[in-house]
Amino acid sequence: MNIHEYQAKALLRSYGMPVPEGRAATTTDEAVTAARALGAPVTVVKAQIHAGGRGAGHFAGKPEGKGGVRLARSIDEVTDAAYAMLGQVLVTQQTGPAGRLVRTLYVESGCDIARELYFSLLVDRSTGRLVIVASPDGGMEIEEVAAHTPERIFKENIDPAKGLCDYQSRGLAVRLGLKGREIRAFQNVVRAAYTAFTDLDAAIVEINPLVVTGAGDLLALDAKMSFDDNALFRHPEVANLRDEHEEDPREREAAEYGLAYVGLDGNIGCMVNGAGLAMATMDIIKMEGEEPANFLDVGGGASKERVAAAFRILIGDPKVRGILVNIFGGIMRCDVIAEAIIAASHETGLNVPLVVRLAGTNVERGKALLAESGLTIIPADDLGDAARKIVTAVRNAGA
Repeated sequence: MNIHEYQAKALLRSYGMPVPEGRAATTTDEAVTAARALGAPVTVVKAQIHAGGRGAGHFAGKPEGKGGVRLARSIDEVTDAAYAMLGQVLVTQQTGPAGRLVRTLYVESGCDIARELYFSLLVDRSTGRLVIVASPDGGMEIEEVAAHTPERIFKENIDPAKGLCDYQSRGLAVRLGLKGREIRAFQNVVRAAYTAFTDLDAAIVEINPLVVTGAGDLLALDAKMSFDDNALFRHPEVANLRDEHEEDPREREAAEYGLAYVGLDGNIGCMVNGAGLAMATMDIIKMEGEEPANFLDVGGGASKERVAAAFRILIGDPKVRGILVNIFGGIMRCDVIAEAIIAASHETGLNVPLVVRLAGTNVERGKALLAESGLTIIPADDLGDAARKIVTAVRNAGA
């Protein structure tokens, strides 16, 4: 689960992270009130959406206009910025052309920036450990830095048996070119981020830029936090920060039924039981030349109602031009899967090609139910056969 910048800063501040003063606002009047309360000579008005690149983005219909992060040197400029952003669709590199509707602003005090650094804390999947990533090239997309100047990205793995050690953050500070009390300030930043990360079961803490002010202080000028959904039950205070407006409605509906679902940009919907089988199904669709529309794992012991809900989500996705159901019935029975597919198809009106590959418990009964359903269902014998048939069916349907 992702949260907004202003929420991440509030959480990190409670762990000792230095952040500028700021207030959230959902109306122009609230933005003006926030700016007056801050009383800063320069105010920054920031659009709050779950996507990066806001400053370099543009609002829909205004490709040459200003982005979603604006400096204001008077109350009038705060008013103009809030009026221009609230209720408008902000398009950034991460949102894609559809953009995101701006419902909330963050009004923040400006600061004297001497240097911009990059800092993040995340899980390194290759080592299974937390890793600190830092770079002197803050303010840029870290992917760009990695692509063009990888030598300017520094990493420090954290041994879970030892936890964060001071020498690690001190060493990184020196490599970043920090000196004097800046080193101690950087160590405090790393310690605050590490404690927040481990306390709250975060998936990532990213601060970009982390700025060094003219006075030698460090401030988190932007902050991004993402959390492990599986651990949210332990952190209701974090779960309450969820902004459903920022989430894919398909993923939101899937979560209500306890389905593991991730929306993608392809055109073939997949319904599979088991994460490994789901990944293999997505891979083989790509090998056949098309793109999966989703990752969807209904789980090994899903009920008929749960499978039917998953099927309705697939049918309801306007991007889906065909559906591939790939089920290996171990605990789950193939006849139960077949009954759920038939019920959901009749309920929603199946209007795209459907290929079903069933294997395992009660497979013959499941196949018989599908054959007797009166629905146009294409049976498949194995995964390769299923992928070829769904890709062919989608292409023929679009011809």
